[in-house]
Amino acid sequence: MNARTEPQLLGHLSNAHLDALEEETIFILREVAASFERPTLLFSGGKDSLVMLRCAEKAFGVGRIPYPLLMIDTGHNFKEVTDFRDQRAKELGAQLIVRSVEDSMARGTVRLAHPGESRNVHQSVTLLEAIEEFRFDALIGGARRDEEKARAKERIFSHRDSFGQWQPKAQRPELWTLFNTRLAPGEHFRVFPISNWTELDVWQYIERENIALPSIYYAHQREVVERKGLLVPVTELTPPKDGEQIVTRTVRFRTVGDITCTCPVESPATDAAGVVLETLTVEVSERGATRMDDKTSDASMEKRKKDGYF
Repeated sequence: MNARTEPQLLGHLSNAHLDALEEETIFILREVAASFERPTLLFSGGKDSLVMLRCAEKAFGVGRIPYPLLMIDTGHNFKEVTDFRDQRAKELGAQLIVRSVEDSMARGTVRLAHPGESRNVHQSVTLLEAIEEFRFDALIGGARRDEEKARAKERIFSHRDSFGQWQPKAQRPELWTLFNTRLAPGEHFRVFPISNWTELDVWQYIERENIALPSIYYAHQREVVERKGLLVPVTELTPPKDGEQIVTRTVRFRTVGDITCTCPVESPATDAAGVVLETLTVEVSERGATRMDDKTSDASMEKRKKDGYF
C-alpha cells in the first residue's frame, strides 16, 4: 500500500464506523417516535446532546424533530452553554422546555444541606416533577457506556418504575436489537441512542459533521486553582480556598455540567480535529477526569441513577 492510498483507506474505515453508529442511533430515535406517545429529548447544549440532535435531523428531516427538548437547569450552568442551548433550539424551530432546580427549591421539594451544596444531584427531583407534569413516557438521553461504570450497566431502553427508579438487576434483555417497550401506568423509559459511542467517536463525528459547540469545549484562557488533582475554575460559586493560588491556564472542558462540580483540562486544542488527536491518548474517562461529584462514594453514579438521575 503506497503513502497516498493508506490515508484514504483509513478515512474510509473511520467513516464506515461512524456511519454504522449513526445508523444505529437513527434507528433508535425512530423507534422511540413509533413506540411512545409523549417522548422528549434531554438537551443540555452539550456535545452528546448536539450529536443526537444531528442524528435526529437526519432521522426526521431538518426542522421536523417530533418531540420537544427538555433541560433540567440547576441555575449554576455555564452561561456559554445555556446561551448556545437557546440559540440551537431556536435554529431548529424546536420546543424547548426548561425546568429549574430553583423552582423545586421554592416548592420545598429540594432542600440543600447548606447554601454552597452542589445542586447537581438534586436534578433528579426536578426531572421526576417534569415527567409527572408533562406525562413523558420516554426520555432520550446522551449517556454513553464508556463514561462511567454505572452507565456501562444500562440497556439502550432502560426501564424506570412508577417511582422513577432504575433497578439494574431487573433490566429487560435486548437480544437482536429487539426492545421491550411495554409500560405499566406511571412507568417510563430512559433511552440512550448513543450508548455504544465512545468519546472519540463523538469527537470524530463532530469533526466530520462540522457540528457547532459551545466555545468552552475548545481551548481558552481561564483562572483556575489546583485541587485534588483537578483544575477547579475560579467563579463566584467556586472561589479559591485558603492557601490556594489562582493561576491562568489554557484549558477546555471535556464535559459540561453544573459549575460547582465540573472542571476543565489543560489543552491547546482549538478545533474538533485537535480534540480528536488529544482523545486518542487519554487514559481517564471524561467524567473521571473532570467531575468533582463523581469522586465521592456517597454520591456514586449508581446510587444517583437508582434515585432517578439521568
